[in-house]
Amino acid sequence: MALESRLELKLQQKLVLTPQLQMAIKLLQMPQLELSQTLTQELVENPFLEELTEVSSKEEMTKEERESSEPDESAQRDDSEIPLEKLMAFSSAEDYFDERSYDGRDLGYFTPDNVTQPSFEYFLSTSADLFDHLIWQLRLSREEENVRTVGEIIIGNIDENGYLKMTNEEIAEVANTDTETAERAVRLVQSFDPPGIAARDIKECLQLQLKTLRLEGTLVETLVAKNLDMLGKRKYPQLAKLYNVPIDDIMAAVKIIEGLDPKPGSNFSSSAVNYITPDVYIIKTDNGYQIVLNDEGLPRLRISSYYQRLLSQKNAIPKEDRQFLEDKLRSAIWLMKSLDQRNKTIYRVTECILNFQRDFFDKGVNFLKPLNLKDIASELGLHESTISRVTSNKYLSCPRGIYGFRFFFSNAIPSDSGEISATTVKQMVKKIIAEEDSSKPLSDMSIVDIFKSQNINIARRTIAKYREELKIPSQSQRKR
Repeated sequence: MALESRLELKLQQKLVLTPQLQMAIKLLQMPQLELSQTLTQELVENPFLEELTEVSSKEEMTKEERESSEPDESAQRDDSEIPLEKLMAFSSAEDYFDERSYDGRDLGYFTPDNVTQPSFEYFLSTSADLFDHLIWQLRLSREEENVRTVGEIIIGNIDENGYLKMTNEEIAEVANTDTETAERAVRLVQSFDPPGIAARDIKECLQLQLKTLRLEGTLVETLVAKNLDMLGKRKYPQLAKLYNVPIDDIMAAVKIIEGLDPKPGSNFSSSAVNYITPDVYIIKTDNGYQIVLNDEGLPRLRISSYYQRLLSQKNAIPKEDRQFLEDKLRSAIWLMKSLDQRNKTIYRVTECILNFQRDFFDKGVNFLKPLNLKDIASELGLHESTISRVTSNKYLSCPRGIYGFRFFFSNAIPSDSGEISATTVKQMVKKIIAEEDSSKPLSDMSIVDIFKSQNINIARRTIAKYREELKIPSQSQRKR
């Protein structure tokens, strides 16, 4: 077969994700906080983007509107303003400020040389974390220097819940000392506040707290040391029989144990609490429901008129700079179009969810209907992946609370009266268990029978699955 060179013309269709399309997809799935950070970054990088503020809105007003809205300058002038002639007559700056402070208005611009102003750091309020709290107690202790040095290593290896994650041998190896010194340092740190600190496990943590309460050698300490598993399973009659004591004594000991803190270090946690910011508000009005997109915290963008004028001048800037500005202009326009498309898509999806789940908004969670992404996609003429991006990591606020968009999507469970939402079944399981007799808790099979009496067919393993998702203990653990 001979080799030859030739030109061929082919026609083919290909779907390519351009950078602009990738940006639109990325913006669509961003939650509120991440979108705000992205827009702020775009404001820094793109000169064509400006944040629209009240001041910039006022600059766009006509001359007559500005003159009518601005107050009279003579009315704003301070009566105490010193004329220019009198200002020139002052021989020094000290004379000027002496004149200004004659009526008691000391501006505080000058300070005598012998007075030192305090640092602004002294005015900052900070709460001590667990490490600082323990180090402070360690420095007040009267132990030997080598023990306190090992104590610092121990404190540095205590986790946020207050547990020590090192053995005595590991401590001795890191501190280059013997295990006896390491043990002394551990006992020293365990004597600090909060009680139970630097324990290796939950049992030791509770025992240290009982030691602080001077309950060593009592029934409470015995139950913690030997029967913690039985306490977790609430086998109180068996414990009373085992130790030959009245069950009231067991219950009194249990009450003391329940008052102990299994995570003594959590009260010193400095982690910030992140609150949910809803992306959409559904407000109930006299005429029905109103959908409002949340734009709080998002910068309002506009195209810079200055760079538009600069780009319109043909010979004002070099060719390379013009190319750069043209690229940034296209990027800015596409960003604003993508934001507008994002808002419209979220609004349409929210409106569709409102129509599908109208009974939920009117009557409550028991009236939630089965719904999947395909139903919304078919209704709006969009792809399921688009609906998935819209509903991912986004929240909706309505008169019944704040819910994630995915809350409104659930599988269908058959019943004699029709299909019922799995979310509704979970709420029914939660309600049934909340109303049960704590001395005779219901088994999963008993809950299945209750559903069958309501013409809802559901398997026992499904009840167990929903109970675990709701973080509800098993029958034996709920017994009191």
